[in-house]
Amino acid sequence: MSSLKEKTITVVGSGLIGRSWAMVFLSGGYKVKIYDNKAGQASAAISEIKKQLVELQQARMLRGNLSAAEQLSLLSSHDDLQQALEGAYFVQECVFEDLEAKQTVFQEVENLVTENVILSSSTSCLMPSNVFCRVKNQTRCIISHPVNPPYYVRLVELVPHPKTHETVMDVAYSLMTDVGQAPVRLRKEIDGFALNRVQYAIIAESWRLVQFEGYPTIDFQLGVHLGPLRESQFWKVEQLGKDGVISVKDIDLVMSEGLGMRYAFLGPIETMHLNAPEGIEDYLQRYSEGIKRVLTTFGPVPEFSGEAAARITKEISELIPGDQEHLTGRRERRDQMLMGLAKLKK
Repeated sequence: MSSLKEKTITVVGSGLIGRSWAMVFLSGGYKVKIYDNKAGQASAAISEIKKQLVELQQARMLRGNLSAAEQLSLLSSHDDLQQALEGAYFVQECVFEDLEAKQTVFQEVENLVTENVILSSSTSCLMPSNVFCRVKNQTRCIISHPVNPPYYVRLVELVPHPKTHETVMDVAYSLMTDVGQAPVRLRKEIDGFALNRVQYAIIAESWRLVQFEGYPTIDFQLGVHLGPLRESQFWKVEQLGKDGVISVKDIDLVMSEGLGMRYAFLGPIETMHLNAPEGIEDYLQRYSEGIKRVLTTFGPVPEFSGEAAARITKEISELIPGDQEHLTGRRERRDQMLMGLAKLKK
């Protein structure tokens, strides 16, 4: 990662993600202009960024080759969009997750920049074809979806609009690599992108195991799974009581002390490759039938509401109360752990 760059990046939106992106780009030596349409918000964001960079420097976790003071000298705040966009070659939108708001932002931005400026959105789940539908030149549009918090978790999903030029993907990939992120390219747009599709699958099965609704009955004498409940079937789903298969505390431990330990360093495909003596072909020979059998027992998509949601909320709140003091403390702990993990992975 080199020190100073001549290029300027504009961050539109000064909330948590906007501030995080600004810090990431600053760490790579880029000039960063941060804009917010609410007067005073962008300047307040600079104060927060300064506080965080100083703390990171003191903890010896500051990213890049520049000191906190040197990085801050590259940052400016703006309440005027046109002024914020002057000289920018890359625009990273970070407004709240609302389709209409993002469409309006990009429509306004396109009218104020030249044709070669790349327009990038931080959306976590909105499709590029929808986000950029009001942009006339969609060849320069891309989703750069970070993982929260982006400063500590370096993955960035690059998702193209159907008309995005490959050179735009290349520039975005190069930028993200240069500032120390870990970009992945999606070849085409898909609802939820890659990260959230995997994450939602984990969330859904964890929820089902805790609430235990919509699961198959099992004939324990025959050892036969009768299959998931369908509206056309008239037998009842036999539930294992209202407490479900596993508690909230223990399902989180399944991830944090089990899968998460290796997934911090290995992906699921490499895990398969390493978990059989002769690699992935051997793994598939040994385990594919069992995987398919278990997958057929997965229940329907949870509603994430009602009695089950109330019970799960109660359980997690008993472990971590939902007031700001406790939540802030746990978030700070999370960030400290992620900082340590990032250092370990270098």
